[in-house]
Amino acid sequence: ADRGNVVQGPVVFGANEATCLYLLPDIFAEFQQRYPLVHISIYRNFSHKILQRVEDGSIDVGIVTLPVKSPNLKVHSIYRDRLRFMVSTRNPLAHRSKITLEEVASQPLIFPRTGYTRQVLDKLFRPYRSRIHVAMELPSVGMIKRFVVADAGVSFISESFARDYVKAGEVKLLNVEEVDLWRELGLIYRRDRSLPRAAQALIGIIREHRKSGEPGMAAAS
Repeated sequence: ADRGNVVQGPVVFGANEATCLYLLPDIFAEFQQRYPLVHISIYRNFSHKILQRVEDGSIDVGIVTLPVKSPNLKVHSIYRDRLRFMVSTRNPLAHRSKITLEEVASQPLIFPRTGYTRQVLDKLFRPYRSRIHVAMELPSVGMIKRFVVADAGVSFISESFARDYVKAGEVKLLNVEEVDLWRELGLIYRRDRSLPRAAQALIGIIREHRKSGEPGMAAAS
């Protein structure tokens, strides 16, 4: 509900785990300072689930992995991020700066159970499918990170999500020869729906961060 020029009321927002943990805290902190009467409810799930919820109107605004092909949705590209090969600092590979994909394929791999990154990795390792060992399939990026830290396997992870763990000395990110994986995130909402002012204000702040490059939200090309 809006009263005069006061922005207030609920906003239902959807994003995946990595986005919730890394990109959103600073944005939502600023949003709450500007609009203290707005209540945000966050729905965390995979991109395809968030897409469905935005399309059916149960979520006001979402951030999902692109591309999105839906004539019903407005889509704004906001962020590009690399997927990097991650090993524990306890792993013998941690002293390396570069590795081949064939070497990666010989390691115990930890894959996400589903989602965009899983699709990318399945395609990447298709030439090695008779040789690779997927040791674990886990439901969240947070779990994958913890298992890699414990040296239970190796994985690929969003570079922005791994940054703090690299600084803490828990993991090492290696370059894989001739592999350059990226994901692009987009802000989505219904094209034919009149958004409440609270949701419009949230979209505005997210796009401001995208333009300013904070926090880590470099403008997508």
